[in-house]
Amino acid sequence: MTIRITGMNSGLDTEAIITELASARSMKVENIKKDQTKLSWKIDAWKELNKKIYDFYSDVLSDMRFDYAYSKKTTKVSDPDVVSVVTGGNVVNGTQTLKVNKIAKTAYLTGGKIEAQTDEKLLANFGLGENGEPIKFKVKVGDEEKELSFTGNQTLKDVADAFKEVGLDANFDLTSGRFFISSKKSGAENSFTLSAVEGDGKEASEKALKALGLYYDPDDPMMENGDKKEGQATMIFGSDAEIELNGALFTSSSNTFEINGLTLTVNKETKDGEIVTLNTQQDTDAIYDTIKNFFVKYNELINEMDKLYNAESASKYEPLTKEEKEALSDDEVEEWEKKIKESLLRRDGTLSSVSSVMKEVMLSTFVTDINGKNEGNNKYLSYFGIETLGYFKAKDNEKSAYHIDGDSDDSNVKNNPDKLKKAIANEPETVIEFFKKLSNNLYDKLTEKMARTDYSSAFTIYNDKQMDIELKSYDSKIAKEQDKLNDYIDRWYKKFSQMEVALSKLNSQESSISSLFG
Repeated sequence: MTIRITGMNSGLDTEAIITELASARSMKVENIKKDQTKLSWKIDAWKELNKKIYDFYSDVLSDMRFDYAYSKKTTKVSDPDVVSVVTGGNVVNGTQTLKVNKIAKTAYLTGGKIEAQTDEKLLANFGLGENGEPIKFKVKVGDEEKELSFTGNQTLKDVADAFKEVGLDANFDLTSGRFFISSKKSGAENSFTLSAVEGDGKEASEKALKALGLYYDPDDPMMENGDKKEGQATMIFGSDAEIELNGALFTSSSNTFEINGLTLTVNKETKDGEIVTLNTQQDTDAIYDTIKNFFVKYNELINEMDKLYNAESASKYEPLTKEEKEALSDDEVEEWEKKIKESLLRRDGTLSSVSSVMKEVMLSTFVTDINGKNEGNNKYLSYFGIETLGYFKAKDNEKSAYHIDGDSDDSNVKNNPDKLKKAIANEPETVIEFFKKLSNNLYDKLTEKMARTDYSSAFTIYNDKQMDIELKSYDSKIAKEQDKLNDYIDRWYKKFSQMEVALSKLNSQESSISSLFG
């Protein structure tokens, strides 16, 4: 950095003079910086609006073009305690009958009580594994059978862990002094059994099972046909659920059935002679909510676009310089910049073009063609009770918003409540066909507007590429003007420096002459 010492001979405030002389050129640099700042803010404003447009386009509008967005059905159950139902979109409307013969069960063994104060108790303390003899028994989970082997130095916890390793849930409960073992899933195919090994070790194996409270009668596991022996386990084998839907028999390893679009979860068995009815109908409320959500999002977007386009002029406001910001409070700076930012898209041609296309589509009429048959005259939004409030009745920046039936304070709209809901109930195919066409049309128009060009990226409504280039070009403009300003200032400093040198020489000569005359 150059250090300049001036005004020593002339007594002039050279720096202040040169600063004033260069003020006009300095202002030119500041103006370019302000233009760059405004463009940067405008790009940010477009990015924010573009995201809202794209979100509406991809999250709402895209789905509205297809049947699945309206495939909303519900099923009423005569006895919800027996079964709960989730209804898919492809279920045929009508009434079906259901009987629940069996509920799926999970295999569960409750061990007999044994004496143990800790699950770390050694198996040898139960008289097992004497003389190093292995402790063995078989576990069969589904179709897979494994042999478990222990030593007398292992613990009750080791036994529970071994059951876990073969795919079961197992625990030794100290409070009750019992093993609790179960399958991870319900159904016959996920059931399990415990039994003694065959051959020479069978007697020792049975002894081990009884000592650990794991033995049960395989022919009567729940001991329903005899007295329950002390220390004997109770076994419930896994079983499948069984239902009859419209007379057809279905089985499942779980209590959930997926049949032709219905997901049935059975909770209990029906009584003899009891039949549960399942009545599937079009879910008019869900279709209504889908359409209403579309207009909520559309209104938010179109109101925002109108607000930005019709914003008040901020032509008297420019971005503040560093010195200007220092002279104001933070709140004052924020309010100043807010006025500029809110007006950046005022009367913007691109914004107007997109907004106009959207409004034109919403005013379109469509012929509803159901199953290849023309359903009469063109339909338009007001046919379904969906209208704007009109230019003079609507609030500022809400003149293009649509209201459904009674979804407004306007009496004209309220005079015909639930018109859309009635249309959905009485002619659902007409409603769906109309909104599919409306959505397709609007989707296609926005697709055209967001197409990739030399000036814009794909799915971008504004010329983002061009604006980015313009923003970067300001850097070179600022640098160029700054160089000119620096040269201009240097020239003035050079001139004043030459003047100071001349004055210095003159003063020196005057001093010499004065000294000659004493």
